[in-house]
Amino acid sequence: MPQNEHIELFQKRYGFRLDYQERQRKKKAREHKLQSKLAQNLTGIKGKIFAKKRYSEKVQLKRTIKAHEEKKTRQKDEGKTPEGAMPAYLLDREPTSQAKLLSSMVKQKRKEKAGKWDVPLPKVRAQSEAEVFRVMKTGKSKRKGWKRMVTKVCFVGEGFTRKPPKYERFVRPMALRFKKAHVTHPELKATFCLPIVGVKKNPSSPMYTSLGVITKGTIIEVNVSELGLVTQGGKVVWGKYAQVTNNPENDGCINAILLV
Repeated sequence: MPQNEHIELFQKRYGFRLDYQERQRKKKAREHKLQSKLAQNLTGIKGKIFAKKRYSEKVQLKRTIKAHEEKKTRQKDEGKTPEGAMPAYLLDREPTSQAKLLSSMVKQKRKEKAGKWDVPLPKVRAQSEAEVFRVMKTGKSKRKGWKRMVTKVCFVGEGFTRKPPKYERFVRPMALRFKKAHVTHPELKATFCLPIVGVKKNPSSPMYTSLGVITKGTIIEVNVSELGLVTQGGKVVWGKYAQVTNNPENDGCINAILLV
């Protein structure tokens, strides 16, 4: 029997499509096995990079699924009352309008975008990258210049661990890492040395915010639990925002005013 007839007979008997699309479909269906094998066998920095990549992919997938699962809900329509008589069977009904549920992430983004602080320094001079970063030459012959050293005061968390030197792009020197700030309460007219919790926003650049760079005008979060501030409900206030009012790299300390 010729080969082509044998393949046709095989396809008719078992209903298989032995063409390119079918092979590609099967290859795609087996991809998860390869991903699983890589996740088990990769170690060290390669394993960390692979795990980080897979985590971001899964987060994106979950967000996509959640966006597709958003349901439509009915909300009360606060519009004007229509003119004219209304039938008796509609008197007890409330007019409704279709509204789409927004995910908590979108709500949080909108809240941050709309939220504005009444800050002591509404306008500050923008810091350029040439001021904040210094180019570090690396390599055997010092030809590579992809590393940057931060020349401003910065904040890193408690459990911060530096990346291996081979993969670390932004170097934050130990001498410029600050953990406490001198915060002045505008109503009490008193200054306290409070621990820094994090950097909320650096007006110069979002990249400075992610790196924890603290310059004049930066909004930082400080731990005010030792001040004994309480809310109207009687709960102790743990963290509050403050704005930096000096140039920390020149003064050697962070001075800030509490935002109340």
